[in-house]
Amino acid sequence: MKTQAVTMNGYGGPETLTLTEVDLPEPGPDEVLLRVLAVAVNHLDADLRSGVSRMPLRLPHVLGREVVGVVERLGSRVTGRTPGDRVLVLPNTPCESCPRCLTGRANLCPNADMPGITRWGGYARHAVAPARGLLDIGDLDPVVAAAAPISFGTAWRTLYSIGRLAPGEWVLAPGAAGGLGHAVVQLAKLGGARVVGLIGDPAKADFVASLGADAVLSTRDPDWAAEARKVTGGAGFDVIVEHIGGDVFEAALGTLAPTGRLIVGGGHAGEHPHLDLIETFRNEYELRGSRSQRPDEIARVLGLVAAGQLTPRVDAVLSLADAGRAHQALADRRVLGKQVITP
Repeated sequence: MKTQAVTMNGYGGPETLTLTEVDLPEPGPDEVLLRVLAVAVNHLDADLRSGVSRMPLRLPHVLGREVVGVVERLGSRVTGRTPGDRVLVLPNTPCESCPRCLTGRANLCPNADMPGITRWGGYARHAVAPARGLLDIGDLDPVVAAAAPISFGTAWRTLYSIGRLAPGEWVLAPGAAGGLGHAVVQLAKLGGARVVGLIGDPAKADFVASLGADAVLSTRDPDWAAEARKVTGGAGFDVIVEHIGGDVFEAALGTLAPTGRLIVGGGHAGEHPHLDLIETFRNEYELRGSRSQRPDEIARVLGLVAAGQLTPRVDAVLSLADAGRAHQALADRRVLGKQVITP
């Protein structure tokens, strides 16, 4: 079928994104056709577009990882679904049969179906998705639903599934005004933790404070790490969700409390920081990576959003024609929370 989509025919800047008419494949036997209601814009989209994600794409390609839509057509073998269902497409639909899936590590499934990566994503008026990778959103606003799964699912995974966060513990949230950071602040506070939000631009401090952060510091202060430790009374942080990399990673490591847990979820500012091995083993630091989210983690945070306990911050609602502008806003670090496209 014909539909409108934002395509990329090569790697480059935001100008490579072009709104055009495309031929969308018909849904296979185990797939559904969706009319896209909303799709969130992610930093990974920009990394994929620029060619630095280390994830090869088959061009031309349609980006868009967090897709919310209405089911319009069912594949021949699809059961339990009806046209008109309002659903969220899992950013990673696991195969459910590989060793990783069978041992509770579905987020690391090597065969995962990933919209915007292994198949065309949601920067389009229509999309095809695996029927087993859908979650009902009920009456939840599609824009809010689209802004939730990656940021809040990752925040849950880093803080609780990996970080084992307990009430009263101290959390450092670098990038606290962004998609993942603003989710970390909210989820940590929901769990009874004490949170220091770390930002670059001091103008974003009020926003982070409004999320419930106990203190907000800026990396433009060369002494931010010492100030952060002072906020904890000198104890240091029990959990750090670090997705900035470079100098921020190196400084954050020095603010960990003994036996503290530092979970890495990204590294835009530098993928190869220095690591002090002596301090790491003397303090028994735990360093863990975090990749993607399990379906149960996404379902959990969606429930909290629906219950009003978490609030994804939508910085802007844009049209398909504005996809390039959305990517430029990410590059300029002008986004608070998430941007969402509504085709």
